Amino acid sequence: MGSIKRALVSVSDKTGVVELGKALHAKGVTILSTGGTAKALRDAGVPVTDVSEYTKSPEIMDGRVKTLHPRVHGGILMRDQANDRAELEQVGGAPIDLVVVNLYPFEATVKRGAPHEEVIENIDIGGPSMLRSAAKNHARVNVVVDPSDYAAVIAAIETGTDRAFRARLAAKAFTHTARYDAAIAGYLTSVEDDGSRNPFPGTFGVVYEKVYGLRYGENPHQKGAFYRDPAAPPGSLARAEVVSNGSKELSFNNLVDLEAALDAVREYERPAAVVVKHTNPCGVAVAEKLVDAYRVARDADAVSAFGGIVALNREVDDATAAVIAETFIECIVAPSYAPAALARLQQKKNLRLLATGAWLSADHRAYHLKQVGGGMLVEDRDNTAGSEVRDAKVATKRAPTAAELSALDFAWRVCKHVKSNSIVFAKSDAAGERTVGVGAGQMSRVVSVEIAVKKSGAEAKGCVLASDAFFPFPDGVEAAIAAGITAIVQPGGSVKDADVIAVADKAGIAMIFTGTRHFRH
Repeated sequence: MGSIKRALVSVSDKTGVVELGKALHAKGVTILSTGGTAKALRDAGVPVTDVSEYTKSPEIMDGRVKTLHPRVHGGILMRDQANDRAELEQVGGAPIDLVVVNLYPFEATVKRGAPHEEVIENIDIGGPSMLRSAAKNHARVNVVVDPSDYAAVIAAIETGTDRAFRARLAAKAFTHTARYDAAIAGYLTSVEDDGSRNPFPGTFGVVYEKVYGLRYGENPHQKGAFYRDPAAPPGSLARAEVVSNGSKELSFNNLVDLEAALDAVREYERPAAVVVKHTNPCGVAVAEKLVDAYRVARDADAVSAFGGIVALNREVDDATAAVIAETFIECIVAPSYAPAALARLQQKKNLRLLATGAWLSADHRAYHLKQVGGGMLVEDRDNTAGSEVRDAKVATKRAPTAAELSALDFAWRVCKHVKSNSIVFAKSDAAGERTVGVGAGQMSRVVSVEIAVKKSGAEAKGCVLASDAFFPFPDGVEAAIAAGITAIVQPGGSVKDADVIAVADKAGIAMIFTGTRHFRH
């Protein structure tokens, strides 16, 4: 079973198709093809039979109808039994053992903003039908949608493929068509009556592919696995390469923390380091050198940094790697690693290393998904913060100094990545910016301030403060003033704003309102 004597090859993505065609021809396989694929193969000297010649039925309607024919689908769906062979012969067909098809570039057409009519023309009909037919009949037929599988198919032409191999190919084909159909449904249900597109379509479907199993889920008694959106962009965590050397597998919590750290470190253009513990940044710093940024970020809360997750926005050099190696860190994610740095860090037995390669900007667009019982919440990613401090309204009699503005901007970018209620104390000096104390995830804002004060200790004096949402009462501001902060950035918008401003003015501190809230639940 699984021997390949006749193949149908019709692809939009022609990567590797000429090499495949040459290999098939060299092994004596008859090739049926259509349109541009047939031309590409012929131009490369590969003999092919047009599907229209095989079916004795011409392509019609500018190629809209060409493979929807009993000789094609009968040849694919024929089971290895006498009555099927006889019926196929009656219609003039022959068995097709290999189907190599990938589909019209529907998603790419939508992505480049093509007119609606062009998008509709890029809905493939014959391709999915052939893929589904071949995948259903994988007891006999090999179906290939991914050029990376060409080599394995070529290697098995003479010996034949086993059922397990064909089943894997069939599963990949059905995954491919499921994602394709989900993209079409999403597009069509996003188009409004006036032709505009709603960013939240009537049908939201994403087909994820399993990347690997996890050691366990959120807790050791829970099982888990990591799945990836096939459309995930380069630079995302889903595309990051694990470059550690024989260390243990990533856990559910590792990946959640890695995403939190990576998302936070993207906020900064200068060399930056973020240390995360339980999804909250416990230390963040920027400096002229990456090693200094990391050292300061780690020391901002050295107790919490132990066993933490580190994200860096520059290639990791050996100097930075040497400082990281001084303490126990669970995982590091960075664009890349210099050879000496990688060799040093790979010696740490339980340290997981990920390299993103490409780098996503802080304002990149994406959907943020959160599952609830029986449903899914979908929102735009929170991708603002860049100019919010610069454009903020001065609410107090005193405006921030240039140094305070720099620190406020830094703290504001940190604050949006801390679980609400979020309070960040930070400082700016000639060496860079750094967090001094972080209060996170409390039910009342004043308690978050008190935690930040406690974390900061004597260093609170001279700090600035960022708050992810408004102060409902003056008590949080009063606690911060008592600790020595000199400037505040917050969204504003409380019914008690006037009282809060009065407290700030009495103390002579500066306060600015951004008008934008950054809750993180």
